[in-house]
Amino acid sequence: MKRPAWFRRWNVYTLPSSFISIRIAIGLLVLDLLIGISGFMIIEDYTLVEAFYMTVITVSTVGYTEVGPLDTAGKLFTSFYIIINIGIFAYILAVFSYYIVQGEIFKNMHSNLIDKEISKLSNHIIICGYGRYGREIAQQLKAHDIPFVIIDAADERIDIIQKSSDELLYVHDDATHDEALEKAGIKKAQALISALPDDTSNVFTVLSARQMNKDIIIVSRASSIKSEKKLRLAGANHVVMPEQIGGFYMATIISKPGAVEFFSYITRSYQADISFEEVHYNMLPADLQGKTIRDMHLRKVTGANIIGFKRPDGRFVINPEPDTAIIPDSSFIILGDRKQIEALHKFFNA
Repeated sequence: MKRPAWFRRWNVYTLPSSFISIRIAIGLLVLDLLIGISGFMIIEDYTLVEAFYMTVITVSTVGYTEVGPLDTAGKLFTSFYIIINIGIFAYILAVFSYYIVQGEIFKNMHSNLIDKEISKLSNHIIICGYGRYGREIAQQLKAHDIPFVIIDAADERIDIIQKSSDELLYVHDDATHDEALEKAGIKKAQALISALPDDTSNVFTVLSARQMNKDIIIVSRASSIKSEKKLRLAGANHVVMPEQIGGFYMATIISKPGAVEFFSYITRSYQADISFEEVHYNMLPADLQGKTIRDMHLRKVTGANIIGFKRPDGRFVINPEPDTAIIPDSSFIILGDRKQIEALHKFFNA
């Protein structure tokens, strides 16, 4: 015999999770106790303590001695009270099974701890999507001790995050939802990287993020030039097309193998002792702002080299002249090993 649709949708052994609520269970228990105490006090003229005692032994069905013989009204009230308690006890037992036996209470505790840690973050990075690109992004940010939060809706990817030894912060939700971005701290975040596999989802995510935080830096993945234009219109600062970069990289290996090998070496900072750093005008101490490369003596003091200058209009100058001065809305691109970059930070913070 064919089963009805409602039977196939529901598990006959457990209540649907939408019916399970620990607040309702606690509320029913409190209401149950109040009804019992009030009934015994009114019908049997018991004191508060006696009524509470009778209510507890009735609800728990332990069968201890009654306070006194019950009259007819008391017996009827107790009988109906026991019948009502069968349903209430069954519901409370279902809630107990759901939250304790199935581990929901521990899942909720874990989720609350994650939310608490996310709420403490500021100037962090939000990664939307934990697929191939999302995992690589997370690995790079982790290697550079940059705080980040992952948003992903897929159960299997969340399971990977939960089992990771890196203790990653995450939001189990769809990145296109405003609630997910809000939960990830979009208003306090420094940047958002949308690495979702679908261009439409990336557009929605970028659009929502830009509306919620006008100043956030947004980087998005795209699979086509048409999507790139839409993403920029939606508010993305940078759009990356992995397939295009991969094709360019493979072609360049053929024409300039040595240069590509060197570039690969210096960009894999977790393998090589080399780092890039971008220093903006407003990051410099007041006494260094407006000074030229020659006057700052960066190479002499730190050993790091200035290999690029970003003008206020966004254009780059490779190997800038010593007389180049850092001005508002401009920045220097600096290359050095980790010790030199550390010395650079100390020099600027001195």
